[in-house]
Amino acid sequence: MTSDALTYALVTPARNEADNLPRLGTAIAAQTIPPLSWIIVDDHSDDGSLDWAAAFAAQHAYARALAWDGPAGGALSEGRREARDLHAFRFGITSLPVPADVVVKVDADTSFDPDYFERLLAHFAAEPELGIAGGLCLELEDGRWVARSTVATHPRGASRAYRWACVADVMELEPRMGWDGLDEVKVSLRGFRTRQLPDIAFRHHRAEGGRERHRLRARALSGRASWFMGYRPSYLVLRALHRARRDPAALAMVWGYFAEAVRGTPRCADAAVVAAVRERQALQTLLREGLPART
Repeated sequence: MTSDALTYALVTPARNEADNLPRLGTAIAAQTIPPLSWIIVDDHSDDGSLDWAAAFAAQHAYARALAWDGPAGGALSEGRREARDLHAFRFGITSLPVPADVVVKVDADTSFDPDYFERLLAHFAAEPELGIAGGLCLELEDGRWVARSTVATHPRGASRAYRWACVADVMELEPRMGWDGLDEVKVSLRGFRTRQLPDIAFRHHRAEGGRERHRLRARALSGRASWFMGYRPSYLVLRALHRARRDPAALAMVWGYFAEAVRGTPRCADAAVVAAVRERQALQTLLREGLPART
């Protein structure tokens, strides 16, 4: 496969990422195909993240440092449930100087081999129906980089690439935790495919939910997101039981889901998307991971 001269742009939402951004900047500067643009969107950091981004942009013509003009958030751990990454990502997309064939949300706590984006573009060039994609997610475990399991149709949110034709679907999403699963459903309803690419990988230097103080709370949040996404209750329970074989904290997903139900928390308002979520769950073998995406 070749990239066939496709272009790409990167958007990185960043809040207090001064320790991570230099490593990411080194990885991006080393890419065999540089991005058209790298927009670093600072979300009210107080650790010098914006200063680093501005200094990097002064040395690299494709980079741009922006301060998101939205309201300041609460604690760092509140960011996921407020979907602040989606707010910042969309702000970055609207700030791109020119459209790119592929737009990639790149979290600050990631790094890549020098040919990662060249090989990513090659997949988009070879597969016109590919709408959302990303490489395997590697996380450090006992001194080794281990691939984190997920379903084949779900590229992890830390590095998630969108064909330009699918960007509009992202812009329409309600900013709630779980958005990076509903986007897959939206683009699939329009005939695009989503998938994890097994032949390329990126390193994720902070575990999923790493800014949560308690693992139980992180899993409960996953249950809350599942409520918003429209999960079938039977699927949610069996999914939690399946995960609890390795991680007993996964049972908190059930609590989070039904707590939202008792509160009467609104769910995703797009009836077609929710119907597609539930249809896919009905078709899955219930004790396996399946669509919609892991959150």
